[in-house]
Amino acid sequence: MAAFAVSRSSCGLLSGLKASFKTFGQVKHGVASAAVAQSQLQQQARRCYSVSHLSVQERIDRKRNAALVGGGQKRIDAQHKRGKLTARERVALLLDKDSFVEYDMFVEHRCSDFGMEEDHNKVTRHNRGPYDTSYLFITGPDVVKSVTNEDVTQEELGGAKTHTAVSGVAHRAFENDIDALLNLRNFFNFLPLSNQDPSPVTECHDPSDRLVPGLDTIVPFETTKAYDMLDIIQGIVDEREFFEIMPNYAKNIVVGFARMNGRTVGIVGNQPKVASGCLDINSSVKGARFVRFCDAFNIPILTFVDVPGFLPGTSQEYGGIIRHGAKLLFAFAEATVPKITIITRKAYGGAYDVMSSKHLRGDVNYAWPSAEVAVMGAKGAVQIIFRGKSNQAEQEAEYVEKFANPFPAAVRGFVDDIIVPSTTRKRICRDLEVLSSKKQTNPWKKHANIPL
Repeated sequence: MAAFAVSRSSCGLLSGLKASFKTFGQVKHGVASAAVAQSQLQQQARRCYSVSHLSVQERIDRKRNAALVGGGQKRIDAQHKRGKLTARERVALLLDKDSFVEYDMFVEHRCSDFGMEEDHNKVTRHNRGPYDTSYLFITGPDVVKSVTNEDVTQEELGGAKTHTAVSGVAHRAFENDIDALLNLRNFFNFLPLSNQDPSPVTECHDPSDRLVPGLDTIVPFETTKAYDMLDIIQGIVDEREFFEIMPNYAKNIVVGFARMNGRTVGIVGNQPKVASGCLDINSSVKGARFVRFCDAFNIPILTFVDVPGFLPGTSQEYGGIIRHGAKLLFAFAEATVPKITIITRKAYGGAYDVMSSKHLRGDVNYAWPSAEVAVMGAKGAVQIIFRGKSNQAEQEAEYVEKFANPFPAAVRGFVDDIIVPSTTRKRICRDLEVLSSKKQTNPWKKHANIPL
């Protein structure tokens, strides 16, 4: 019985185990099914995310492509038809390849007036157009006509010739965008990266001790005869490369950038070909602005002097030549960069003093044998000193003998040496090397008070 009972108990246990295994199989199957379902859900979610992500990426690409064409192909074609490049084309031409990183490409305007909400590509991107096609003015011709009754065209009021030759608002004019941008690249190469950096120095293949024999005979024997100061400048600088600033405005003074033995320098020079090189209001302001720019960016200044004085006349006096002439004096006096001055011929009166003289803290001041450092020319001085007396020709010859030469200035220490003109480049390159470590500061003040 007992054995039978045990057997029945075992059968019951076996039946229970079978039932349990059946239930476990169902659970296992259920768990497996749930896992499959979960996997399917995850795959579906990934597919949805991928589709959504792809949709966003497609929108990004579409927006980026739309931004790259600006106002659209029609407007690009219209810009090209006017002889102009687009903003992006200008940037690509101006900068080194692949160096430009653009920000805020997706910014759009939010103006809804005058139907502007339909045009989402009008992002504020203003350009610098060339002067074969650009105008600058505060009020246009229509306003001028209504207020002053003057008839004037856009070109006459604010065109290239007006602003580069008359007003002095613009520094250079170019034929087209490409010419302008290539010249701008050239201009940037003369400048340091910031006002904390020294004047740039590049590799130079033009010997620093090169003689320039043509300079020995470039100044005419007759003191009233003109010559071109640009011939002197180009003969001295590296590779004859001179980047002139404002070449069509106040032509009686020349300013621009060059290199001496690879080092960037700013150059200021009187131009005997125009108004005999006299200083006037416009040339004083032009020179002062340039000198201050050089000083702001640690660029040494070379000054070539042939100046008979300030331009006389009521228009100059009424226009404030005293105040404006003082700007140039102030600029040279304030500058702490290396300053080297070469007197090629006339250096008369107050104008001599203004042109980076020793009295304005010039570091090195040279005179050529043809230099005349005096209060004024012999004829004018004799007419004042010996007014009403006879034998003025004799007195004039005596004045020339005494003062129309570099010796009176040299014996007083106003010039450091009388040099042979052909050695000028050699002397300047050597002096620039010595002065490269120059450190000079002005007394502290809140700001300077230049006579504006």
